[in-house]
Amino acid sequence: MNRDSMLIEADELLTKLDDANIRIYDATILFFRNESEPTAYEQYLQGHIPGASFFDHQNFSDSSSDYMYMVSCETDLARHIGNIGIAEGSEVVFYTSGYLPCATRAWWILRYAGHNNVRVLNGGLSAWEQVGGNIEQGAQQYAATTFECRLRPYMFASKEEVQVALEDGGVCTVNTLTLESYEEAHITGSSLLPCGDLMHKMTSFLPNDQIVHRLKEEARHDRIITYCGGGIAATVNAMAHLMAGNENVSVYDGSMNEWVGEGLPTTKGGKS
Repeated sequence: MNRDSMLIEADELLTKLDDANIRIYDATILFFRNESEPTAYEQYLQGHIPGASFFDHQNFSDSSSDYMYMVSCETDLARHIGNIGIAEGSEVVFYTSGYLPCATRAWWILRYAGHNNVRVLNGGLSAWEQVGGNIEQGAQQYAATTFECRLRPYMFASKEEVQVALEDGGVCTVNTLTLESYEEAHITGSSLLPCGDLMHKMTSFLPNDQIVHRLKEEARHDRIITYCGGGIAATVNAMAHLMAGNENVSVYDGSMNEWVGEGLPTTKGGKS
């Protein structure tokens, strides 16, 4: 994989709006919203890229899990992907109105499901507006279709895999949250590389040469497992590794939500 196959810039997307095969989704999650403020969906209704539909992360999460955002089972995943209008040949673009990791999470899920032609809008909605892109109000929905999953199970790691990996010097398990969060509690034995160190203002990826430089220590390992609070921010680091040519990377889907919930070992302070 390379950067061009994973990201799309706003000026290129401008040229594609009339393509009947393209599917654009606002994948925004508002993590720190006050009850008086609009929801992510309401915000989408107030303004989005023309033709874009809304990607509701809850529909792609396992409703039976005790932990938020755990990816749903194959059957549910295929059904929901088809329901939002994505077929095998669709060209898919995910974007957000501010927080890039929401779009990278959607990208990771679709790639996990076996879809190949999917990219993230680098810079999100603000980049779209900066190149003169129009904004549309109201809801849009692509016609439902059929999607057949071809799962890539190696893209997600389970807690059991993480436990084994921590005893394996060839595997690098990486916390992608902030230093403050890491020092408060992290998986014992894991290292730290905040996802923000790979982005510009949390909305776009850094240039590839900078990404390669910041990942060079991790890239020396045989395998990398990224994690965060709930499997969202971790997808930024995982995508960055793929862009840097490091293919053997997985996201620990449960991340700290599951790890702490299951009473598994954590450490406070610096690297354990």
